[in-house]
Amino acid sequence: MTSVLDAYPDWKIPSHVRTVIPTADRQKATVKVRISFDKLDPRILPDMGVKVTFLGEETGAAKAAARVLAPHDAVRQENGQPVVFLYRDGKVERRAVRVGATQGNDVEIIAGVADGDRLVVGNEPLKDGQRVDVKQ
Repeated sequence: MTSVLDAYPDWKIPSHVRTVIPTADRQKATVKVRISFDKLDPRILPDMGVKVTFLGEETGAAKAAARVLAPHDAVRQENGQPVVFLYRDGKVERRAVRVGATQGNDVEIIAGVADGDRLVVGNEPLKDGQRVDVKQ
């Protein structure tokens, strides 16, 4: 990820996402994030305007933190926090997750599950450790 200060348009500053604020502005289709510069410089001052490029070739840390797309129906809310239920050996396992952007009928899961995990889809009430049958 790179950032470019409005005052220095030719200077690309290496940076990374520090925090994703989980509430989205649906009217503007935006999500707030906080970024951190990888290396501080005395030219960077408070209240400077900055443009951030998120898309591009992923580097080592970004590749390690692979994101997973899951159906909207797989993500539930418990006490205002997003959770999913994983299917393992005939039982469900409750897992807290961090969600990102919505893409059509899918939601991006930033943390909490790995590629290949089997998620339970639907709105039936579930409890951690509950036995379930798989319908194909």
